[in-house]
Amino acid sequence: MKRDVTAIIPSIPPRAGMLVRAVASVTAQTAPPAALSIAIDTQREGAPATRDRALRAARTTWVATLDDDDEWMPQHLERLLDCAEETGADFVYSWYQLEPPGRDPLPHFGKPFDPANPILTTIVTLVRTELAQQVGYLKCTPDEVFMQEDWMFVLGCVAAGAKIVHLPEHTWTWHHHGGNTSGRPDRW
Repeated sequence: MKRDVTAIIPSIPPRAGMLVRAVASVTAQTAPPAALSIAIDTQREGAPATRDRALRAARTTWVATLDDDDEWMPQHLERLLDCAEETGADFVYSWYQLEPPGRDPLPHFGKPFDPANPILTTIVTLVRTELAQQVGYLKCTPDEVFMQEDWMFVLGCVAAGAKIVHLPEHTWTWHHHGGNTSGRPDRW
């Protein structure tokens, strides 16, 4: 299995400091990505359009997504790539560490993925680039972005016949803070 990955990060101008932290987590990987594609939303297009621009630049076998306000633990890519190799998955997602600690917004993460009864994952995933580019992130309007971008991407991958696997390990940090925008361009 080819293990070349492009890390894709959408960002907005007010989060320049957070983007630096996110990029530092990408460069600290035990299995470093081959490329990094960052798209900055200067036109208030929203996260789906910005993430899609970063995705379209990828030329590797895999893409791994990260929001600008979150960060990967050093073993994130290595563990997701290992899981994909061991299971033949097209799409792998892991657990997150919530920061600050609190009520888990996605408590169903402990269950294996069932394509007949799909569940919402976060957008922080490892996906075959060809599949991700086929499905894309532009399946919802800006008013539908909250929780829809992730969900529509999962449903698109299921419809395309993707093998989706859950790696039940904490490999990244999901930061909750006063500047969360849920990908909506009207919130920054």
